[in-house]
Amino acid sequence: MGGTGGSAVGRVLRDRTAGRCLAGVVVSGFGTSAMWLTAGIWVKSLTGSNSLAALTVCAMWAPVLAGPALGALADRMDRRALLVRVNLAVACLLATLVLVDSAGTVWLVFVVLVLYGAAGVLLDAAEAALVAHTVPASLLADFNGLRMTANEGMKLVAPLAGAGLYTRFGGPAVALLDAATCALAALVFARLPVRSPLRDPAPAGARRGELAVGLRRIRASAVLRPLVAAGAATMLLAGVNGAVTFAYVDDVLGRGPAYAGVLYTVQGAGSVAVGLLVGPLLRRLPERVFAAGGIALFALGVGARTVSPDAVALAASAAIGCGLPCVLIAAMTAVQRETPDAVLGRTAATAGSLMTAPNAAALALGAGLVAVVDVRVLTAVAGAAGVLAAVVLASGARRHHRRAPRLTPVVRAPR
Repeated sequence: MGGTGGSAVGRVLRDRTAGRCLAGVVVSGFGTSAMWLTAGIWVKSLTGSNSLAALTVCAMWAPVLAGPALGALADRMDRRALLVRVNLAVACLLATLVLVDSAGTVWLVFVVLVLYGAAGVLLDAAEAALVAHTVPASLLADFNGLRMTANEGMKLVAPLAGAGLYTRFGGPAVALLDAATCALAALVFARLPVRSPLRDPAPAGARRGELAVGLRRIRASAVLRPLVAAGAATMLLAGVNGAVTFAYVDDVLGRGPAYAGVLYTVQGAGSVAVGLLVGPLLRRLPERVFAAGGIALFALGVGARTVSPDAVALAASAAIGCGLPCVLIAAMTAVQRETPDAVLGRTAATAGSLMTAPNAAALALGAGLVAVVDVRVLTAVAGAAGVLAAVVLASGARRHHRRAPRLTPVVRAPR
């Protein structure tokens, strides 16, 4: 299925499974994005603690470390049923936040956020495997690009809506909004016109080794290993960049903290735009070349944060937003294309964990470094490291192209 980018996007949207998966992503993503911002505001207002407010983000990120185990569940269950049941369970879980009304009940927010984060990892693994099982391989990049566009689009509007709802009605109202979006997503997924076959659970003695299947598969693959490693390195640098954003706005641009919202909006718009271009570009470029180009664009944007003109700041944010998703989409598309269906859930979750966990670690590292190192030095070093990562990935692509034999594609079950 070659064709133009526009016709490919049209085919993705006309595919009943892909279209409804995207609808579920949009609906649930709106609630998640609203809750992501509101949780910190809510905890801060109840406790007065900046540290506890910052921990709300960590609570949602922490479960990515359990990606292989959660992905294994997606490989042993009917994935459509899993999408429905987990969304309904999360809706019920979020509804319990109406009980939070004082500093003494803030612990419930953290319990819910950790479970919410774990559910998100499980849902992502199940969705990635279900889509790879049903969407033609030639359209996977288009789907993943549109998914990125949908996610980033929600991040542009949902936090503002959540903050406005919180200001008017309080935290429980945002929690109930998020619960409603999860319930609606469950309804959308229940109408998916496909079922994945039930899988027999692994023997009890084999389960520990089974969790490492995804990691072993990534390490053994000449296609997946460099892309996932490049994604992890890029997300590490993205974490440092994110940690120094407010210092950059203050020390370099001489602006108030609210200006960071403008930069994040421009960055999000860049990610929305690139999501629409991913499919056509990946049909014309090798995955490593495409990913390397994205990393280089991201690195140039980060490096440009050493100078102060507003025009450069806005252009740098757009470059970061356009470049950063490229390696993530290329890596996940390769995982979906190269991995047998029986182990796709845990391989996708493992790849996700390997690429996102460095971001969380770098956020903490960057927060410490910015207190003792000039922000211009940090952005210059991060930018240079990103350019180096892009060069290494691109040069590896040339060697791989010269030496790689023709590979037999993964054969999937008939739809």
